Parts: sequence; C-alpha cells; structure tokens
Amino acid sequence: MLEPAIQDFFRKRKDDWLNKKIKSSMKEDEIKALKDECEKKFSIPCWLPDAAKRAGQMSISSHPCTFSHPSARKNKNGYVTSVIAKVDHKADGYLRTGNVAAAEDALGNAAVLDVYKFLTLPLGDGVSILEHLQQDSDQAKALLNIPTESYQELKNGLLSMIHSKSSEILTSSKIKQVYFPIVEDEYHLLSVLSNSGIIYELRKRIDDLRFSEKQKELRDLKRNNQFSKTSFMEIYGITTVGYGGTKPQNISVLNNQNGGKARLLTSAPPQLVKREIQFPTNDFFINAIRFYDIGEPLNKLHALFLTGLDSDIPRRNLEKGRDNTIETILDQIIKRMTAVRAVSTEQYLEKTSRLDRYQKIWLCDEYQKQRSEQEEWLDELCEQITRWVMAAYKKVIKKPIALGPAEYNYIHEMIETHRGALK
Repeated sequence: MLEPAIQDFFRKRKDDWLNKKIKSSMKEDEIKALKDECEKKFSIPCWLPDAAKRAGQMSISSHPCTFSHPSARKNKNGYVTSVIAKVDHKADGYLRTGNVAAAEDALGNAAVLDVYKFLTLPLGDGVSILEHLQQDSDQAKALLNIPTESYQELKNGLLSMIHSKSSEILTSSKIKQVYFPIVEDEYHLLSVLSNSGIIYELRKRIDDLRFSEKQKELRDLKRNNQFSKTSFMEIYGITTVGYGGTKPQNISVLNNQNGGKARLLTSAPPQLVKREIQFPTNDFFINAIRFYDIGEPLNKLHALFLTGLDSDIPRRNLEKGRDNTIETILDQIIKRMTAVRAVSTEQYLEKTSRLDRYQKIWLCDEYQKQRSEQEEWLDELCEQITRWVMAAYKKVIKKPIALGPAEYNYIHEMIETHRGALK
C-alpha cells in the first residue's frame, strides 16, 4: 500500500496528463485507451525507471550557482559542482546557513521537476523519500521493489540528483570569485554562492509580516482607531530584486515558485535626524503637513485614474486599489494629527492661534469634550481634507487629469467612511 503522499502525487500527475490529452471530440473507446495508457505510464514499475534515468538532468543544491549568473551552471569541462551545505546550528547571532531552517533548492531541466517533487515528498514519518534513499531505509527498499529494475539501479539513478556528475570540483568564471589569503603568497580561490533557501525564507517571513490576514485585521483596527491587545510591526526600506527576468525557471526551482522575486532589506546605517513637531498657528494643512508628504500614494492614485480610462481590468479591482490609496493618504494625515496633538498642551496658545474652530476642536487637548460630543466640526474637517487631497493631486502630479464632482464625491465618501479615526 503506497503512502498517502505518494498516492496524491501520482493522482495529480494522472489528472494533469489526462486533461491535456482528452479532447471533447474523442469517442469513448479513445478516452478509455488514453486512461489505460495513463495508468500504465504512471504506475510505479513504469514511472520509477524512467524517473531514475531523468533524475541526473537536475541537481539539488542549497547554494545554486545560477543566482550569480544564469549561464553559470556549465563550463567547458562539464557541469558546475552542486553544493549541498550541511552546517550545524550555532547560537552565534549570525544569519547564515545552518542557523535558518530553509528548504533546499534545485536547478536544471525543468522537465525533470516531477522527479524532484517526488524525491522531496515527506512520508508519514516526516522524512523525505530522498532521505530514505540515502539511509537505505525499509520504506525506500519497499518503494523501489519493482520487477522491472533492481533497487540499487533505481537508487543510483535517483540519487544522481544530489551526486556530482564529475569526480572533480568544478566552478565557473561567471560566479563571483574571491582570493582569500591563507599564508604568505598563497590564497584560496573562493566561489561566492547564495543560499537560495534563506533568500526565499526571508521573503516568506516578510510577506507574512506584511500581508497576512492577521496583520491586515490589526492595521484595520489601527486605521479605525479601535483598541487591540496585539500590536503589529512594519518593515520599511524593502526592495524587490529579480532573478532570471522573464524565465525564473532557468535559475532554480525555488526561484520559479516565487516568480523570481526576492526581498532585500536595507543595510545602510540609520540616519538619525532630530525632528521637532511645531503646533500649527494658522492651518494644519499649511503648517503641519505638505503636499509632497503624500507624493507616493498620489502617484499611485494618478496611475489608477489613468488605468480606469482605458482598461479591461475589472472595475472592482480598480476601485479597491483607489480605496487603499486614499486610506494610505488618510493614514499620513492621522499620523501627523497624532504628533500635533501630543504637543498641543505645551505649544497651543489660544490668544495667538489663528486656527479655524474646527481645527482647534480636532487638534487641541482642551477641546476634547467638544470633539467627542459634537459632529459639525468633523463634517467641516472631512470636506477640508477632501479639498486638500485634490489640491495636492494637482500640485504633485506633473500632468494631472481634470478632477470633477465625481472624483470629489468619491474621495469625500472615502474620508467620511473613516471619520471615526479622526476624532
């Protein structure tokens, strides 16, 4: 009896194969013939020998050379040696191989991806088929016990995915090289490789931190000024780097699974700038916040406006994008509002202030009672924010489109939806 994971693996292969082969115009006997062929093709006695012959076209590696250069896999002497680093964990505080639980990668012929997926299947004990083969376990011997080929031949063929195809260690001139001094006039020539498992483990953790449903819920609570026992974190200065261009599969399996996109964290030292919040004397939207503070979301909003003019993108998606952009702008206003309120007790002077009354109620501690009991000031504030956003759009965007009553009403409606966060 095959393990459930192996049964699911072959079931999916059969379904995919039949979906490609069977046409609506076929007769029943033709379909039956294809199903019989499929059962035979993906039976253990037929599929395993074929997989063993193809396995050598792909190499499992923890540090794929193709992350340095897409053409680094092969040189004039053969294939570059695949590195599978096994390093013990140490509590030394370093982010390195061994200190991060990361998946191993593979590179080579994408047509052999099915063999790679088969070998990396975890069985019921949590150990992969590949590890079982390396250990000559009873499970491996039972799985490879077929009449068409011997266990040892199948094992050797499948393990060629992790064994070098050459007896010597080969590198490539396309990989970054470093001469490392060891003694006087002697050096080691090191080929610097990237641990792709760590690269994409980093992406996974960053994406979970930024885009998980839990994080979205917490951000919504903050945006709506609602209490939460749980806080959330933000990571700034993230850059996306691409590997492989339009063909990420030419780099590695993990790279292809992630669309060739990885995340980079800033490594520049922090720039500590002393900032002093000044309580506005004339107008919050003149003294405390600038048009260019919301330049990035305004550019996104402009792009969405242009897309909406001539696009087959679903209207629902465009509206969601515009809503998210307006919410980002509102977040900036609320952030500055919070900073101004924090200094209002010390800096606000009624005698010298030329703020409109609605802004006094909005920003000053001594008006907290009116802020909670009255609503008229909030109506005026929502209208002012709408006018300010539209003015900022015209000022920041070099070639803005003409905004009319429809755009005004849309922005105003979005501000009104989140008016509770402005109290």
